[in-house]
Amino acid sequence: MAGETVITIVGNLTADPEIRTLSNGGTVANFTIASTPRVYNSQANQWEDGQALFLRCSAWRDLASHCAQTLRKGMRVIAQGRLQQRSYQAQDGSNRTVIELQVDEIGPSLKYATAQVQKMQSGSYQGCNANGGYQQPQQPQQQSQAPADDPWGAPAGETDF
Repeated sequence: MAGETVITIVGNLTADPEIRTLSNGGTVANFTIASTPRVYNSQANQWEDGQALFLRCSAWRDLASHCAQTLRKGMRVIAQGRLQQRSYQAQDGSNRTVIELQVDEIGPSLKYATAQVQKMQSGSYQGCNANGGYQQPQQPQQQSQAPADDPWGAPAGETDF
């Protein structure tokens, strides 16, 4: 990912994520995050909303499904990903350019809320091996029972990669 612009944005979802299944079987979730800074107005002696930034976002594959299952309109989220610029010609013939966030990580903000975390099982995940390459998913093996208070569902020290 050298040379890509990676950003983190904190804001609220303007609508529920819209999930689509593509012709190749892949899934994508699209949504918009509104990030509104708070600024202190010393003359009025109060906090006020600044200019809102509306950033269109997309999440792919398993992350798309997780977003659609978890995120809802109005939720405060923290998202990290890569900014991508795309140009196209609109139906009226004008040239347009948009900047979108290809989301790599996203989750609810715990500043004003709580969340229950549940690890999802996925057959399509391919983790990195020690050499930085990808490894093929292995057949599930018998695992010991996870402690009841372990949100990831695996005993401490065990990982998927």
